[in-house]
Amino acid sequence: MNQVTMTAEGFSKVVRDAAEFGRANLEAAAQSAQAYAQATQALSRQVLTLAQSLNTQAVEGTKALAGAKSLKEVTEIQALFARSAFERLTSEGSLLQQAALQQIERAFAPLTQRATAALPQVARPLAA
Repeated sequence: MNQVTMTAEGFSKVVRDAAEFGRANLEAAAQSAQAYAQATQALSRQVLTLAQSLNTQAVEGTKALAGAKSLKEVTEIQALFARSAFERLTSEGSLLQQAALQQIERAFAPLTQRATAALPQVARPLAA
């Protein structure tokens, strides 16, 4: 009878540990999903701001082109606009890339922490 009680207690502990393990995994997944959603919103706002700025710059360039008095002036304005837009996109693009990488790291942090914490528990039955 004593052996049955010990076996039942051991089984009960294993079930509780498994339930806790699963709950912690779900919490990490929820935190990761929430961080991802927040990151997506933040990056979307940055992209929208950049697009609005580039649109404003394009309107200004179009106005300048409309006021040009010669073909040479049109060419100069177009070259200046193209160079300015390219430089802006290059600069802002690298900033957006850095921000995206940081947001991805934040979104995956809960899952990474959970995997690191769970590794000893997963490896234990293999070693036993």
